[in-house]
Amino acid sequence: MAAGGFCKLPNGTVVVALNLPSPVGPDTGGVRFLVHARNRSRALTRLRNLGLRPVYLRGNAAPPTPDEITAVLHHPDGLIWRTAPVSGAVAGPERVQELWHPIRALLRRPAPRPSG
Repeated sequence: MAAGGFCKLPNGTVVVALNLPSPVGPDTGGVRFLVHARNRSRALTRLRNLGLRPVYLRGNAAPPTPDEITAVLHHPDGLIWRTAPVSGAVAGPERVQELWHPIRALLRRPAPRPSG
């Protein structure tokens, strides 16, 4: 099950944050998605429509931080992601925070090579 949470904004919309495990393995960390939508069910529907079918939000254990809310509100698509750190890992001052990526960067498929 995905860890995550949500935050209701003053205008009635919500920002949903979800930490999903990496398909490669548990040692590689995971991916944190942020979605801005009218309500929680629409946010989860947006993720499911992108192919993340088994996504459910149970509880509010890991809500989005104010910085994450600002990031998703300033993105035109309202759907961004970045890799989540491995749980239990201690981040030192030398570790640089990864920037947010648009969902198109995750779903981009390589161009087919011409045969011949």
